[in-house]
Amino acid sequence: MPRFAANLSMLFTEVPFLERFERAAKAGFDAVEVQFPYEAPAEVVRDRLRAAGQTMVLHNLPPGDWAAGERGIACHPGREAEFREGVQRALHYATTLGVPRLNCLAGKRLAGVSEAEQHATLVANLRHAAAELRAAGLTLLTEPLNPFDVPGFWLDSPSKGFALVDEVGADNFLVQYDLYHAQRTEGELAGTLQRQAARIGHLQIADTPGRHEPGTGEIAWDFIFDHLRRIGYSGDIGAEYIPAGRTEDGLGWLPGARARLSS
Repeated sequence: MPRFAANLSMLFTEVPFLERFERAAKAGFDAVEVQFPYEAPAEVVRDRLRAAGQTMVLHNLPPGDWAAGERGIACHPGREAEFREGVQRALHYATTLGVPRLNCLAGKRLAGVSEAEQHATLVANLRHAAAELRAAGLTLLTEPLNPFDVPGFWLDSPSKGFALVDEVGADNFLVQYDLYHAQRTEGELAGTLQRQAARIGHLQIADTPGRHEPGTGEIAWDFIFDHLRRIGYSGDIGAEYIPAGRTEDGLGWLPGARARLSS
């Protein structure tokens, strides 16, 4: 049965990062994911993870200068050395924490640099990262983001992400399909999940509008969870949303989702 993972970068933010593992465990999550675990040493994060009895299923490669608005550097010519250093840093965390898959954010388009050059840089960087992760037995992902929340993001639709998987051509490179971003761009969630199952390595969920917990917006979650069961999805599902209130008060969707996926 698919496993729900609490995204500790967005859930339980009422407490500091290292205290969120215990909060998530008490709320019923035996799996977690993190956007960027780098604010604490890998060994410290590992100890908190073990103490909570949890598995971490995902984190991202370093994204560049997040505070300055960068959302990845994989498509930025001239920063290949920095990107490769980030891959090694991410691998250190992943192997220390037992994380099976890493997500690479493509980055925003650069003014004055051709689309072709940025595309070629992205493909080359992804091929390098995939090879490094394959040697460690890990899967590389990339995540399409919607252009409303992240204007200028290079990988701005799921269809571009699936095409990129084919172009990179690595057997351990797949799409991280976030249903929130997908709904805001191309929609047609059920059909895409079924058609592109072989190219999807991880799911994330949030409702829209607002990016809050399932049940607060327009997505028909009962249907989606039933559909995932029907098509045999068995991977992890990251709960990556902005709680509308206190995190624990917005988890009413979780028991029903688990029941639908297991029925």
